[in-house]
Amino acid sequence: ANVDITPEFAVKLGAAYGSTLPLGADIVFSRDQRNVSRMVARSLIAGLMSVGINIQNLECTAIPISRTMASRLDVVGGIHVRVHPDRPDSILIEFFNGVGINISKDMEKKIEGAYFKEDFRRVLIEQIGDMAYPAQAFDVYSNSFEKHLNIETIRNSNSKIVIDYVYAVSGAVLPILLAKFDCDAVVLNASLKQTAVSNVMREELLIQLGQVVEALHGSMGAQVSANGEQLILVDESGFSIRGETLTAVMVSCMLKAQPRGTIVVPVHTSSAVDHIVRRHDGKIIRTKANPTALMEACQDNENVILGGSGDMGFIFPDLHPGFDAMFTIAKLVEMLTIHEQSLAQVRSNIPDVYYRSHSMRCPWAVKGALMRYLVEHHPTENLELVDGVKIVTHHNDDWILILPDAGESLVHIYVNSDRKEWVDRTMKEYRQRVQNFIDLEQGVTETF
Repeated sequence: ANVDITPEFAVKLGAAYGSTLPLGADIVFSRDQRNVSRMVARSLIAGLMSVGINIQNLECTAIPISRTMASRLDVVGGIHVRVHPDRPDSILIEFFNGVGINISKDMEKKIEGAYFKEDFRRVLIEQIGDMAYPAQAFDVYSNSFEKHLNIETIRNSNSKIVIDYVYAVSGAVLPILLAKFDCDAVVLNASLKQTAVSNVMREELLIQLGQVVEALHGSMGAQVSANGEQLILVDESGFSIRGETLTAVMVSCMLKAQPRGTIVVPVHTSSAVDHIVRRHDGKIIRTKANPTALMEACQDNENVILGGSGDMGFIFPDLHPGFDAMFTIAKLVEMLTIHEQSLAQVRSNIPDVYYRSHSMRCPWAVKGALMRYLVEHHPTENLELVDGVKIVTHHNDDWILILPDAGESLVHIYVNSDRKEWVDRTMKEYRQRVQNFIDLEQGVTETF
């Protein structure tokens, strides 16, 4: 932020994106509350208006609200600017279409082409874009939020929820919504720091959250991040629930309430979810490991009751197409009340599955060759090529996935089984095979 993503870059990017849209089109625009996001947002808006795009400016707004408004306003797309949830010194500029789904790879390439060719539309003074500030965005989201919940169940839950905002927001939305349902919400760290906290600090705050939940005899705790999209849960005993465990907990709760429902998860999700889906006679769809693929699959398939994962966030397709941590918390309160269970009880009933992941450095030039090597050295009937290369064995739910990272020079290895020794042995074997191949390819490159 302010090194690679400068105001000059943002003006050009805004003009490039705007030039791919029809003249006079409207887009929805929002950002988080940090100064760097405001600076980048204003530059993007200047570029967009210069090519004849009108702005529906929601200003400081959580991204789930922006996605909801995209489908309510007559817009062709949207932008949300925020500090990157995992890299405190980076800014994240997200583009979505007119219904709130992240843009496709084809659209990304179209914007990149316009940017690098500097193929910007030039408009007359009277065609320069206008700016509007839609009112009642929170009310629109709140009404939709309430419509998709059993309000009476939540009112009767007597829940006490502790929410940690990790110094990333002021004037938080969720406590206002929960208060309408007579839920007792205790809010921690809901002031704004201009720089995002480090991962070490985030872990310390998570430990504190667990201690507060225990001390207050709370129903659960939640550490909300990514401008309202992602969360980590804490059960009543102070135990943190994240990643694959969080995915399994949410799938279990939703399918218990709506058996035979369809669940959409990324390709690398553990087989604990498969066990739960079979238990409730449901259906599972695995997609590429990116937000756009998950959002599109949730909209394109029938009877989808939940999408996403513990790492990415959760999608409730009837609400809006994107991830929503705020609705996840409210829906979880509803589910736990209906089932008369605590969060710890749900967690204890998750199937035992051994699952490991490891990330390795892999040069961009080697990624394609690595995928070809893996495909050529395994029987076709054992391969699944949804994303990366997944090698499925004849033993139930044993698999290895080698997945190239879409944004960095990394490759991720995932191993899943109900046998720990198989997972440990297989992870060691494939780490060595992948590293040997990378070393060989780099050696060949250096030779020439």
